[in-house]
Amino acid sequence: MRNKIYRMKKVILSIVFFVSLFFTGCEEVVDVDLETSAPKLVVEAAMNWRKGTSGAQQTIKLTTTTGYFEGEIPIVTGAVVYVKNSANQQFNFTEVPNSGRYVCNNFKPVIDENYTLTVISNGNTYTASETLKSVTPITGVTQDYAGELAGIVVRAYYTDPADIDNYYLYRYVYSNKITSTYYADKDEFYQGNEFFSVSDDEDLKAGDEVEITHYGISKQYYNYMNILVSIAGSNIGGPFQTPPATVRGNIINTTDKSNYPLGYFSLSEIVSKKYTVK
Repeated sequence: MRNKIYRMKKVILSIVFFVSLFFTGCEEVVDVDLETSAPKLVVEAAMNWRKGTSGAQQTIKLTTTTGYFEGEIPIVTGAVVYVKNSANQQFNFTEVPNSGRYVCNNFKPVIDENYTLTVISNGNTYTASETLKSVTPITGVTQDYAGELAGIVVRAYYTDPADIDNYYLYRYVYSNKITSTYYADKDEFYQGNEFFSVSDDEDLKAGDEVEITHYGISKQYYNYMNILVSIAGSNIGGPFQTPPATVRGNIINTTDKSNYPLGYFSLSEIVSKKYTVK
């Protein structure tokens, strides 16, 4: 019996030795030559008007795409950036020196007003048009426990306006996570009724804080966000950052249509509420 056990151990040890020798012998550094396409302009232009504020200060960020293994995202400086409303009133965005951030301090948000963005950079002119959409207040926040897999479920309630097609973007920021959760919604099945955004997190525990933000968005932006979230998943850094794939937004290059930019020009009224998990 001892001899049999010894022989079995010897065979197992021989197999382990052979497998480790095989993988050690096959270890080799492989250089992957990824094709890098020409950089594209990336426009982060989310005009968000928080209820109860003037909404006068707005920021647009310009960067470009870069190689997969590059550690930094190139910024775009020296651009001309402005937004006009339907009355042709112009709001200029001035660059914070050498930052790629363009700031306006006198923007005037008006619900259902149409705005046009213009960006002039490196001999190209980029434009986009969008309408500022409203959002209703968050009336309450609740939590439930949905079992080990789903964890704690948080819901933020609001009343959807009747007789109007509304589209929403929901954002949940957790104190115990780096990424945020986003998803888009439309009122097709609850128009005029009380409804809620919802997010679950199996890692949430008592004392964690959740910041919930609801955005009123256009139908076009709703379609864009559905595509973006389906590619990246709901846990993303944000829809206003560089897309994880070539998802075309509403901004066009009027100088060279084939050299289209990435990003989206959106205008939203927003409401937020912070909730501490019990």
